Amino acid sequence: MRLLPILSTVGIFLCSLVFAAERPNVMVILCDDIGAHELALYGHSAHKTPALDALGRSGIWFSTGIATPICHPTRFEIMTGQYAHHNGVYHFPGRPGGPTANTGVDDIASHLTFAKLFQQAGYATAHAGKWQLSGEHPTLIRECGFDEYCMWAYKHNLPAGVEHTGSWEGKAGGKTGRYWHPSIVKNGTYVPTTKDSYGPEIFSDFILDFVGRTTDKPFFVYYPMVMTHGPFFSTPDSTTGDEDRFKQNKKNWLANVEYADKIVGKLIAGLERLGVRENTLIIFVGDNGTGGGGKGQTTELGARVPFIANGPGIVQPIGECRELVDISDILPTICDVAGIPLPTNHVVDGVSFKPYLQGNMTPLREWIYAPLGGKRVLRTKRWLLENSSMREFGQLYDCGESRDGTGYTNVTDSQDPDVLAARILLASILQDKPVPDVKNNDAKTNAAATEE
Repeated sequence: MRLLPILSTVGIFLCSLVFAAERPNVMVILCDDIGAHELALYGHSAHKTPALDALGRSGIWFSTGIATPICHPTRFEIMTGQYAHHNGVYHFPGRPGGPTANTGVDDIASHLTFAKLFQQAGYATAHAGKWQLSGEHPTLIRECGFDEYCMWAYKHNLPAGVEHTGSWEGKAGGKTGRYWHPSIVKNGTYVPTTKDSYGPEIFSDFILDFVGRTTDKPFFVYYPMVMTHGPFFSTPDSTTGDEDRFKQNKKNWLANVEYADKIVGKLIAGLERLGVRENTLIIFVGDNGTGGGGKGQTTELGARVPFIANGPGIVQPIGECRELVDISDILPTICDVAGIPLPTNHVVDGVSFKPYLQGNMTPLREWIYAPLGGKRVLRTKRWLLENSSMREFGQLYDCGESRDGTGYTNVTDSQDPDVLAARILLASILQDKPVPDVKNNDAKTNAAATEE
């Protein structure tokens, strides 16, 4: 008789292990300031990105996937699955159409995030890399559903009484370093670093350590990378010495793109070594167009980002997919793959593209959408509308079958029946997606948004 409780406990434990093993792991990687065209997979002739190229070719890569043109609203959209007219964040705080910093809708903890959903479903959850959102110690990041975190910490993210002893990006005492000799806080504790410490390596090491320690639950990891955002310093593969590590030079751009790819390759190899690669869905996506080359513009160049999904036991080897996706789709997709139901009383704008991962290419979307401040980008397979505000329709392009910006025809002033029908269609899609009616909402102002 005494054995029954013990056997019951053991049975429950074993069942929980089986259940955990059956549930897929999820890793979402958000790369900073990188447009789709920067990867060899998407046609770049000079950048070597073998890890990401292989990830796309052995999984699925979307030729037309978009984020918002600037990272702050992107971070809210990817975490909530909501467009700005539902989550309230159209821009950086203090910028045209942006919210009040760290209050109301700009308090990320007030939103339902993908980490909260996964944590509530019994997943072990972790965040690594760039936060750039609201929160204070001791609940910083954890209040959004993350069990653990390892972050690049701004001065205001440092624990009480702690001063950063590492590098600065620019004038000492200004912005803490994210690359060499970085400012790191892990689970509320400041982590001293040295001149040889490199932020992206610290974050990826933390992720693999977390995965290796997570044996009794499936895991959900959100990794918003600090790469490839400026300053453009040398990387461990390109540096020529200590002084070189803190010299801003746009010539280092290629090295940064390629090292971001190397970090992804390191994570993939680590998952394989830990025996969890087969059952892990990896999604890699950019947060906006390239800095200085699209970022901040409500155009396709500002919004089109690399968008890749892979998981040997989860994603069919589709390769290129010409169906439409945007970052609001990530939350419902990863929940769908993990078997996590979405709350019935909560708006999610995104659409699960799980069927695409399984090889079913029946179209799930007729359009994708990206707002920023008081303007919008809207894309169908054929038509592209840029810089659409509440007062002006914007610029309309007939893209034909092209998806990369080449061969588009500006038909803004055309009276062709197909164009007129497209204007009516696009206007009807935007009817329930208002943006703030703001002044000074030009690309130069947007691209200069404080960050980061």
